[in-house]
Amino acid sequence: MAKYTFKDFKSDQEVRWCPGCGDYSVLVSLQKVLPQVCEEKGIDKEKVVVVSGIGCSSRLPYYMNTYGFHSIHGRATAIATGIKVANPELSVWQASGDGDALAIGGNHFIHAIRRNVDINIMLFNNRIYGMTKGQYSPTSRLGAVTKTSPYGTVEQPFNPGSLVLGAKGTFFARSMDTELALNQEIMLEASRHAGTSVMEFLTNCVIFNNGSHSEISDREHKKDRTIVLRKGEKMLFGADREKGIVLEDMKLKVVTVGRDGYTLDDVLVHDPSEDNLGLQTMLAEMKYPEFPVALGVIRDVEANTYDAEVSRQADEVREKARIHSMEELLHSGSTWTVE
Repeated sequence: MAKYTFKDFKSDQEVRWCPGCGDYSVLVSLQKVLPQVCEEKGIDKEKVVVVSGIGCSSRLPYYMNTYGFHSIHGRATAIATGIKVANPELSVWQASGDGDALAIGGNHFIHAIRRNVDINIMLFNNRIYGMTKGQYSPTSRLGAVTKTSPYGTVEQPFNPGSLVLGAKGTFFARSMDTELALNQEIMLEASRHAGTSVMEFLTNCVIFNNGSHSEISDREHKKDRTIVLRKGEKMLFGADREKGIVLEDMKLKVVTVGRDGYTLDDVLVHDPSEDNLGLQTMLAEMKYPEFPVALGVIRDVEANTYDAEVSRQADEVREKARIHSMEELLHSGSTWTVE
């Protein structure tokens, strides 16, 4: 098997995103992590497929030197599902924006998660429709002033993590466009997961929603307003990792270690592999200013996959079948000779 590098996954196409767009870092992260994915899975890069819907982020397949499919608005998950079920040997990656996946494509999105199809969904969340010039999306903040909400939105936004876990998703992770190393870390974990892996990337749209996540992404405050969760590690954050997450009265609480009687022993240890939807949902829903926003792999549990079960069922039917070919079918039952 060939030994791949970052350059092997770069296409010869000019990247046509606005300068400063957060999508660049997700693209580069994917290109950098796929050589390791191929090595771990023992596959050639011809076994990698990138699927997308419609939107700025959905141009991503053009920039990948892999097989790809630029589908139609909201249908990327349906296409990705079909590809994986038809050829389970493929490593399927999907790029969708918050509008493409959660609005017109919302039904496909939740049912792929429910079925646990073994695909990797990269959800680019910039809280706006960028390609169509700045309409509010399902993740836009309440009160956001946009082209289609000139007086502010009156809709509560989706939390993608809550949506995934509500559909009994087996893998959910979150990162930001500024976190290249963390992006690659969760992409690698997603590739190792058998089932639907949803990765939410908080990205910036410099033209229509500049500062999409600035309250947590700016360098000065990021360490105090986000927490990176890793398996087996204490839930600590802050510039000096002096703050922690504890569970009291079935609710999460932010404490300072060493104050008010709280010690390091009180701080929760993260375990994404534990099937604990209640705690993982609380972690996914944490938001600033009351809590830090959770980054990293939040949930990663084992379950049967749709594509594997379909393949197993088809094998069982073939073994029991009386007819094994079209010729046998045509000559089965009553036949007539026409002269």
